Amino acid sequence: MSHDQARVARALLSVSDKTGLVDFARALSERGVALVSTGGTHRALSEAGLPVTEVAEITGFPEMMDGRVKTLHPAVHGGLLAVRDDPEHQAALAAHGIGAIDLLVVNLYPFEATIAKPCAYDDAVENIDVGGPAMIRAAAKNHADVAVVVDVADYGAILSELEAGNGTLGAATRRRLAQKAFARTASYDSAIASWLADHVEMEAAPAFRAFGGTLAQSLRYGENPHQSAAFYRTPGLVRPGVASARQLQGKELSFNNLNDTDAAYECVAEFDPARAAAVAIIKHANPCGVAEGDTLAEAYERALACDPTSAFGGIVALNRTLDAESAARIVEIFTEVIIAPDATEEAIALVATKKNLRLLLTGGLPDPRAKGFSMRNLAGGILVQGRDAAVVDDMTLKVVTKREPTAQEYADLRFAYRVAKHVKSNAIVYARNGATVGIGAGQMSRVDSSRIAAWKAAEGAKRIGAAESLAKGSVVASDAFFPFADGLIAAAEAGATAVIQPGGSMRDADVIKAADEAGLAMVFTGHRHFRH
Repeated sequence: MSHDQARVARALLSVSDKTGLVDFARALSERGVALVSTGGTHRALSEAGLPVTEVAEITGFPEMMDGRVKTLHPAVHGGLLAVRDDPEHQAALAAHGIGAIDLLVVNLYPFEATIAKPCAYDDAVENIDVGGPAMIRAAAKNHADVAVVVDVADYGAILSELEAGNGTLGAATRRRLAQKAFARTASYDSAIASWLADHVEMEAAPAFRAFGGTLAQSLRYGENPHQSAAFYRTPGLVRPGVASARQLQGKELSFNNLNDTDAAYECVAEFDPARAAAVAIIKHANPCGVAEGDTLAEAYERALACDPTSAFGGIVALNRTLDAESAARIVEIFTEVIIAPDATEEAIALVATKKNLRLLLTGGLPDPRAKGFSMRNLAGGILVQGRDAAVVDDMTLKVVTKREPTAQEYADLRFAYRVAKHVKSNAIVYARNGATVGIGAGQMSRVDSSRIAAWKAAEGAKRIGAAESLAKGSVVASDAFFPFADGLIAAAEAGATAVIQPGGSMRDADVIKAADEAGLAMVFTGHRHFRH
């Protein structure tokens, strides 16, 4: 046996998920591997007729405290941690009658599954595994001699390597398994810490912060083909959206699809389905058209009219059940993804005529007011912030101009501000009668965003043969204050009649004066919606 190889003579199995357990253990036993196991695992193996020793027999103690104490014993941890070529370690094993453990097979109490649905606090606590992570970490630390398996998906590869290696596992395999094991316990502890954070008054910037997730999908590549990528699902009650969705049909979702679809669904969730049907069309994580209507089909037509060129190859998000009328219209142009709370059978059949079009059903809309966090990697660190849960319907709109908005302008101002929250900064949104007519996104100066949005509205007029820009008679929303009057003047020149913005600029007085001179009504929200 080479130095690289470690023979597997004795294995300890203690699993919550018993998928494939008996077949795996039988294959080990047939190779002459001695089996040791705990509680329910021991019962499953014994009932399958396999020779197996219960942990209580080697520790000399029965399972205690409803199974909370069973493997936390030197007879277990000594067998996992002993260095095989260390004479003192070997002498300690011999002196205390401890047998070495060469292979540990553990998967943990289903804490993540427990908190993924409504559960009592005490039930969640009871599903926090203690002995499992302790054994995993011991075996992973001693991976020079011990192999640790935490994923049932690895059973087949382990058996294949044991066969090829005449009962041994290579150092590279043990190292790979150790890395996976530490990642598993880290993810598990992260789930517990995050769940507990929801049940305590946690400070805004705690000294330690844990983030973790479970692989939901390996992706072909990231934003570009030379970037690797994967999608991980975070534990707990999943916010309705991409992570919770069922994909009924279509190609595998890409990194950009997932990112854009999430942006689309978060945007459309700002619109209460009890008030009106709403549709958001997203391209490169920016809305290119958003509208409300009496029906989804009407809302889609109005959203599409804002920028049909950009909508080609976009993401369509709906706030109500996808019906046949709206589905028939959506499939008329190339669309990457449709995401909705649900869909009728007729709608599903219509979408099925486009085999590459992905249809995602989520079962519900995310709450735009819900707390949570977002994070972004920096070189050597992570930026963490609470999600933007501010909703314009909860804001007190302060009229700062001589003219107060009309009832229709108020409705459109709120509509435009809901959209502006989801447009990359600097963001300018023109809207009229519950539909966007021009959107300017992501420019380095706010006046440029305003000019682009006005140009989009003018182009929209040309498409339908209108004599005037679609911005004529519209309202305009800005995600942050106008630092100078020029951006507001550009909006007035485009034909806007009312403005909604956070306010707070050193030159607010100049901007208000310009609005009054142009006859515009303007309201301040006091809430900024930067989106970088």
